[in-house]
Amino acid sequence: MSIKQISVFVENKPGAMSAMTSVLAENEIDMRALSLAETGDFGIVRIIVKDLYKATTVLKDAGYIHSLTDVLGVKIPDVPGGLNKVLSILEGTGVNIDYMYAFMGNGVTKHAYMIFRVEDIQSAQNALVEQGIHMITKEDIEKL
Repeated sequence: MSIKQISVFVENKPGAMSAMTSVLAENEIDMRALSLAETGDFGIVRIIVKDLYKATTVLKDAGYIHSLTDVLGVKIPDVPGGLNKVLSILEGTGVNIDYMYAFMGNGVTKHAYMIFRVEDIQSAQNALVEQGIHMITKEDIEKL
């Protein structure tokens, strides 16, 4: 039940993020989650979108170098210790977390949402589902 994340490489200079998000906005691409990490001269913008094909097409047409990565979307109860429970389950599998970031839902539910990039998606997913943790699907992303 992994979902696809787009990693976009942007120059680390003023206006670069605005230029990239302008391309998405002009093409009515709805971002559901975003993370930015800088790596010196470039930044890596990680985004989850509702329309993956359209987003990758417009980014390519605008000259942006990007790649697709399988990640786990996890629905976490919005209570103290909710994230810790998920992290403890993952720790028990021995699966390393490469990175993670949170995103907002529609504000109706009492849950937080996290994106996890892990070494072994299947093992992580199996362990989380066995413990009653809900995985987010592409269809869920489209509803949020």
